[in-house]
Amino acid sequence: MKKNFTPAVLLGVVLLAGAIGVAQTLVRIAPPPPVRVGVVGVAPAPGYVWVGGYQRWNGNGYVWVAGRWVRPPRANVIWVSPRWVQSGGGWVFYKGYWR
Repeated sequence: MKKNFTPAVLLGVVLLAGAIGVAQTLVRIAPPPPVRVGVVGVAPAPGYVWVGGYQRWNGNGYVWVAGRWVRPPRANVIWVSPRWVQSGGGWVFYKGYWR
């Protein structure tokens, strides 16, 4: 016996799979351009740390976000730079954070 699925049944299966977390989305984009190199300069005041720039994906292409001097949120922390990691045929962005 041959079973025929109607479009409504197929749509229901897809929606159910998405609702229970079976469906995954992978965005395939080109690798990010290299990080730009430039002169950092001198900190504006004691205690400031240089946070380097990075390439950000805006949905249409990469956009350079310039580095800047910042004051750490608390003592004895270090800045972990944002980074792109190749994964599953695409690229995944990990935000920078204080550790």
